[in-house]
Amino acid sequence: MSYSPSWDLLVFGGTILTMEPGTAPIVNGALAIADGRIAAVGPAEELVEQAPTGEVLDAAGCLIIPGLVNTHSHLAMTLLRGLADDLPLKSWLEQHIWPAEREHMNRESVRVGTRLAVAEQLLAGITTTTDMYFFDDEVGKVLAEAGMRGVVAESLLDFQTPRCSGPNEMLERQRELLEAFHDHPLITPAVAPHAPYTVSAANLVHEAELADEFDAPLHIHLAETRWEVQKLLEEKGMSPVAYLADLGVLSEHTVAAHCVHVSPEDIEVLADLEVGVSHNPVSNLKLGSGIAPVPAMIAAGVKLGLGTDGAASNNTLDLLRDAQLAALLHKGVGGDPTALPAKQTIELVTAGGARVLGLDDRIGMLREGYEADLVCLQVTAPHTTPLYDPYSHLAYAARAADVLHVLVRGRAVVRDRQLTTLDLEEIRAQVKEVTDKIRGG
Repeated sequence: MSYSPSWDLLVFGGTILTMEPGTAPIVNGALAIADGRIAAVGPAEELVEQAPTGEVLDAAGCLIIPGLVNTHSHLAMTLLRGLADDLPLKSWLEQHIWPAEREHMNRESVRVGTRLAVAEQLLAGITTTTDMYFFDDEVGKVLAEAGMRGVVAESLLDFQTPRCSGPNEMLERQRELLEAFHDHPLITPAVAPHAPYTVSAANLVHEAELADEFDAPLHIHLAETRWEVQKLLEEKGMSPVAYLADLGVLSEHTVAAHCVHVSPEDIEVLADLEVGVSHNPVSNLKLGSGIAPVPAMIAAGVKLGLGTDGAASNNTLDLLRDAQLAALLHKGVGGDPTALPAKQTIELVTAGGARVLGLDDRIGMLREGYEADLVCLQVTAPHTTPLYDPYSHLAYAARAADVLHVLVRGRAVVRDRQLTTLDLEEIRAQVKEVTDKIRGG
């Protein structure tokens, strides 16, 4: 513990779950912050005695946990929430989502939809998000303005998108994004080939080369549906995982979303190549895509985190709710009540998600020297009373509405359940203006 008179903020009074391996909860703990980083963690009576000169944030009655990490999303798709439901992925995309995006997604609508997504996620305790969409230079600006951490990437497909005429232009926009946000304190730029079935082998290789050049994450949808697997087997003679591995696309920098239909051999490849997998249980269930073999991936040592996917296929960005569903889902499917226990579930949305995104050297745990991304979640309501096991409450009882304070790099972006960097009423008005046009065709 390093004490200093120059602490900027002391968060005290709650039970701290550091998520650091081998550490026990700190009841009536405190956490000191200086220059956006955690300066000290320990019992409140010890840190309060140091008489910090900075601000004090009361977290009595709260669980103090690392900020939640959303490892897969399409942020501006909040504008398409509820537009098309109860459909399989292929027809949902081709007949509803892609046409709506071509017609209505532009720089301004992406900005509006992203602001809505940021507001929803911060209020739900998500401090780090991802985006794989269009106009991601704008997305990065919105996240930075709101004080939210993000891994953002312009999507690449082999056909025209709302922003680009084709893959060559998309590669140019990706390079610009990588250069613009290089070494940004909050924004990590990435590349994002959409999927093995929408991007040619040559362009997949170009994407891997670009990611290598900038030492950037590569985000891709992978093995999401049986249709995708069958298509790749027929056309390439390999599973989607084997195909990308053969092209040299998979590495420790890859974030593979979904991985629903993966064989034991595929799982071994994912583990061996240190690929990060984003499990999206709600989206996969809603689209009828299936259930990813998460216990098998965990047993094999695959890096695993959780993602919401976009709000058009979830239909919320409530990662805590999704984590709770995942904990129950894999118990029921496998007939094993010990699968995905409470602490492991919460690890997936904190330290696990940070590992998947390559940010585990700075976030995901509450430890000295790490950036101060944290959530104070109040556990005094009837549905969180009594409290025996804090991990159990997070995995089975708590709700996003219990989030009281949210800090990113030591800055309170939510305080007393109120956004401090965004005007929610202004966002609602902007969203109405855009969605009135979508509704009118």
